[in-house]
Amino acid sequence: MRLRRSTNESKSCSLAALTRIIVFASLLLLPASVILTKDSVHAAESASISFSLDFPQSSPEHYQISVESDGHTHYQSTGKISADYDARDDYDTDFTLSDATRAHIFELAAQAHYFSGKIDSGNKKLAFTGTKKLVYKDGQRNASAEYNYSPQPAVQQLTTLFQSIAATLEFGRRLTYYHRYQKLALDDELTHMEDEARRGELAELGAVSPILQQIYDDNSVMNVVRARARRIMEMKSTSGRN
Repeated sequence: MRLRRSTNESKSCSLAALTRIIVFASLLLLPASVILTKDSVHAAESASISFSLDFPQSSPEHYQISVESDGHTHYQSTGKISADYDARDDYDTDFTLSDATRAHIFELAAQAHYFSGKIDSGNKKLAFTGTKKLVYKDGQRNASAEYNYSPQPAVQQLTTLFQSIAATLEFGRRLTYYHRYQKLALDDELTHMEDEARRGELAELGAVSPILQQIYDDNSVMNVVRARARRIMEMKSTSGRN
């Protein structure tokens, strides 16, 4: 009985060793495309898309939105606070895009072939609405394109979406300035913001929740203004776009 058990155990060990050898050999024979799958996935996960607009004499004169594939987003703009104020202010802020907006942006970038090639209409008769630039980067691609107007539906949708996000963040920029230096201007600004939000002209209202919360928490601000700030904060949870 002992000899039989010993023989069986020996066979089991040999079989396990043979199995390991076969698995290792199979891995060596895998095509390179399969072995690089994880690298490709990582490249896609670490992708980024940016949109910038340069429009002299407008407010802001320049802004850029940079979106990472994990949703982390950076916004930067320069220019006058508004057409009614000569004061200039550089603005930088970081926030996280909603999953739906992030996914939509990368989906549209794919539809636009990651901005490879010419995307501008080339029509010189169209009114100038600012120099726009889209950039896509990942482990395999690095493409960019400038345009005034693009006939491509995916680029049009991206432009509208990024401009809507920028409009929201510019409200945040002005609200931050007014709350610090000109509190009497908050009422008109928030009224304007609430109207645009209700018309669906703003996106990602959650990005400016911190300044809206600060205004709401400030007892030195008029109650009607604080109430409006609270309503706008609540709107972000009722709109799929926001």
